[in-house]
Amino acid sequence: MVATSATSSFFPVPSPSLDPNGKGNKIGSTNFSGLNSAPNSGRMKVKPNAQAPPKINGKKVGLPGSVEIVKTDTEMSQPAPRTFINQLPDWSMLLAAITTIFLAAEKQWMMLDWKPRRSDMLMDPFGIGRIVQDGLVFRQNFSIRSYEIGADRSASIETVMNHLQETALNHVKTAGLLGDGFGSTPEMFKKNLIWVVTRMQVVVDKYPTWGDVVEVDTWVSQSGKNGMRRDWQVRDCNTGETLTRASSVWVMMNKLTRRLSKIPEEVRGEIEPYFVNSDPVIAEDGRKLTKLDDKTADYVRSGLTPRWSDLDVNQHVNNVKYIGWILESAPVGMMERQKLKSMTLEYRRECGRDSVLQSLTAVSGCDIGNLGTAGDVECQHLLRLEDGAEVVRGRTEWSCKTPTTWGTTP
Repeated sequence: MVATSATSSFFPVPSPSLDPNGKGNKIGSTNFSGLNSAPNSGRMKVKPNAQAPPKINGKKVGLPGSVEIVKTDTEMSQPAPRTFINQLPDWSMLLAAITTIFLAAEKQWMMLDWKPRRSDMLMDPFGIGRIVQDGLVFRQNFSIRSYEIGADRSASIETVMNHLQETALNHVKTAGLLGDGFGSTPEMFKKNLIWVVTRMQVVVDKYPTWGDVVEVDTWVSQSGKNGMRRDWQVRDCNTGETLTRASSVWVMMNKLTRRLSKIPEEVRGEIEPYFVNSDPVIAEDGRKLTKLDDKTADYVRSGLTPRWSDLDVNQHVNNVKYIGWILESAPVGMMERQKLKSMTLEYRRECGRDSVLQSLTAVSGCDIGNLGTAGDVECQHLLRLEDGAEVVRGRTEWSCKTPTTWGTTP
């Protein structure tokens, strides 16, 4: 009965017939009313003295008074009585139907153009990265989007810096040290401490273009008694070529008092197991950064204000936004013909959403009037508040773009 119920949805089973008086005959019961029925009642005709017909020499021989069973047309047209066996479905038909469905699905799947055109597209396309090299290095892949490239069809420096920042945060998250959701460990969160960057040095050998997939590695090391150094290396996933190297120094600040803090022993115990004993990925540039003023600057851009979207969860301006503000005062002619190949920044103070800033740039190494045809160019930068307080000092180095990266339209 269980098999009958399970298969009735695929193969309908006829209902038991009812007698003319509205009483249903039970399945398996015997009805002898047909022995005296009318000739055309649809039941068997039985003759008295029924005996099995004998055979002589392989031929049947009829006997007088023998019983002859004759089926009428009405009986032959009726369905076979319901039994457990004949109520089972035709399994061959069910198997054929299932096979047809699977073959059709497989055909549709094979027709889909889901296969990647490059093998590197299979490398962590949607995850947040993974820990490699004995649990000390974090690795994450990024695909360069169309909105992350500039007029020269290559990724902007802001895009590169956003990738560095993202891998740093995901490193802390994957290591299980995320206390408040934005870089602080559990012990840092208890003590209202946050990380702030004091120095950043970046060297760009080559910028990726739209559709490229880059692989970013990052790791941390100790920097002095109360600092931490974080390094990055960016490679092309397809060729393995190094594209960018970056090194930074971070210290702790109390987010309530906005003052720098020593690293508590509880916090040190959380982060020291992840320190890598290695030299910086970039040799430190020990040259002093020049302080600019209105007299020494060649270009000044005033009235820069942060938008709400420029603030991070610690309620200060995102570090990447400072880079954009610094380049606001860079000469357009230089940016059209030159590409940024290295950058050194020193962060002096933070600014909030109500700050108004000025960006100052001084060009050295060439004549200002010939920036479009100059070779390597070096610039000094200063980002300051309106009252003169320094926010960021910087130095950038530029080299000529190849003719194929400018003068064309996307």
